[in-house]
Amino acid sequence: MNPIITATELVGESAGQRPPVLLDVRWQLTLAKAAGAAPFDGRAAYEAGHIPGAVYVDLDSELAGPPGRGGRHPLPDTETFGAAMRRAGVSGGAPVVVYDGGQGWGAARAWWLLRWAGHPDVRVLDGGLAAWDGPLTTDVTPTAPGDFTPVPGGLPLLDADGAAALARSGLLLDARAAERYRGDVEPIDRVGGHIPGAVSAPTTENVPKGATTFLPREELAARFKRLGAEDAREVGVYCGSGVSGAHEVLALAIAGIPAALYAGSWSEWSSDPTRPVATGPDPQ
Repeated sequence: MNPIITATELVGESAGQRPPVLLDVRWQLTLAKAAGAAPFDGRAAYEAGHIPGAVYVDLDSELAGPPGRGGRHPLPDTETFGAAMRRAGVSGGAPVVVYDGGQGWGAARAWWLLRWAGHPDVRVLDGGLAAWDGPLTTDVTPTAPGDFTPVPGGLPLLDADGAAALARSGLLLDARAAERYRGDVEPIDRVGGHIPGAVSAPTTENVPKGATTFLPREELAARFKRLGAEDAREVGVYCGSGVSGAHEVLALAIAGIPAALYAGSWSEWSSDPTRPVATGPDPQ
């Protein structure tokens, strides 16, 4: 199944016999808190205008657990996640479409979690709200509770040891900006650099410059082939905290390449001073 859907396709399916449940997952990585500014407010953006019928889902509290040893966005407790999805109207037998403001990271995180938790029919609105030219509403329509119960294991998941091993035995992609991979700068985590053996593959290169929609499937496949995915026995991805990395896993899925996500990512890895750190452009 194609893991993305166009805005035109969404209009058609929403008017059909099996309209998808719509989840609005607007979220942005921001350093505003460190600078003393107010952080991005996804709920306020939702309340100011959203696709009719969409239900807001908060990434930080419903698609992640509390920050700690597991990283800035560790996996949520399955009961908490399941309750949030049922509140949003998600059922195991009904299709789901998730979208965000256009960057794609928040929507990809929701897509990955639902697929990992066993939901069989989840897609991301390609381009997010930026690609939607239909009406928006400020109305919040009551949603009938769903029946979704998470059954983890639907997509492969890596822990820190698994990521380290995969960097040696397969292909581990680092989805952060190249300067963070090299260790030139590190605005968030304890130390800069990358997991030894990981290959730099910024998730921003999954979309054309200045756009929000994914590159065509053939171009994504060619990109990941150049990075070594075609010859690798297994492929894994990490990022800063398991959000933009989900976008890379989604891009790989579009290209037909299955990949595991290291959910703790660099925020977990770098918090442990016993873990090795590589710097510079070379994987090792």
